[in-house]
Amino acid sequence: MASPRGECTRVDAAALLLLLRLLLAVAVAPGDGGGKEAAAARVPAVIVFGDSTVDTGNNNQIGTPLRSDFPPYGRDMPGGPRATGRFGNGRLPPDFISESLGLPPLVPAYLDPAYGIADFARGVCFASAGTGLDNATAAVLSVIPLWKEVEYYREYQRRLRAHAGVARARATVRGALHVVSIGTNDFLENYYALGTGRFAQFTIGEFQDFLVGEARRFLAAIHRLGARRVTFAGLSPMGCLPLERTTDALLGGGGGRIEEYNRVARDYNAKVEAMVASLRAELPRLKVAFIPVYDNMVNIITHPENFGIENVEEGCCATGRFEMGFMCNDEAPMTCEDAGKYLFWDAFHPTEKVNRLMAQHTLDVCYQQGVL
Repeated sequence: MASPRGECTRVDAAALLLLLRLLLAVAVAPGDGGGKEAAAARVPAVIVFGDSTVDTGNNNQIGTPLRSDFPPYGRDMPGGPRATGRFGNGRLPPDFISESLGLPPLVPAYLDPAYGIADFARGVCFASAGTGLDNATAAVLSVIPLWKEVEYYREYQRRLRAHAGVARARATVRGALHVVSIGTNDFLENYYALGTGRFAQFTIGEFQDFLVGEARRFLAAIHRLGARRVTFAGLSPMGCLPLERTTDALLGGGGGRIEEYNRVARDYNAKVEAMVASLRAELPRLKVAFIPVYDNMVNIITHPENFGIENVEEGCCATGRFEMGFMCNDEAPMTCEDAGKYLFWDAFHPTEKVNRLMAQHTLDVCYQQGVL
């Protein structure tokens, strides 16, 4: 197996094999085109939980310094530059998933006062940038904890019943695709940042187990509330994030942090995937797919030319090495002209091009595994 550090820079055969299998499965599936169209027609809404990878603007409405409601964020949004609070130059994976399913091209944030229950009936996002599976993670930057996202989900369902009636509201929730992306902040903002004390309470393996337990409880909770179709994203190769590469270089780590973080991500992903399989067996009405983000990201990093990408080590915004949030602003020098040539938009988050690729991969897995 290639070293974790090498996964930031060279070919990963396992990732390529997985991608080829997925593409082959989709290509040869009987009645594939009609099946996908029929599945899309049966999905009444996209419902989103998680962190900044899927937050479409909830953090704009809360008292946190972790925001992106200013340029150049959103500079490539449809219809012209618009900083919506999405951490990227344009749309996020849930937006592309929604559009692919014949729903609106933007999934509205639940706390955005510009939207109401009629909008949320077709798609709603409860995610909050900076949050995690561990409640302590959300407290670091005063963002919405995952338990509160579930409470908003309960409230949303009450509003939906009042708006559409009990039967239609129930059908919407049960037919909706629930998109979940969370976990990176639990490690980088919580455990390794040392501020919460989790590093003293748990070994890294124990912390992984703790997080997997929290993920299982979350999935069981939304299942009890009616969720039947769910995607749960694994971690990306965290050591390959520009911010972590920069930190490793400044600390003279020689790639040590990169190796450790990528190994931790792989180990955690294996535990989550096993948990998801166990939960499917325990709750047969729950169709939940684990999305192997790690493999997809490694494929892009090692073969950027296949995707028209030229830079996989730095973000487009400013120097691309450490800037995100308020440090990625309209006055920052050196911001690139074409974000489509980059894997990362800022030092932490992917570009819209990569978000589109991730969305398509999520849908492919859903069709292959019968979630859709």
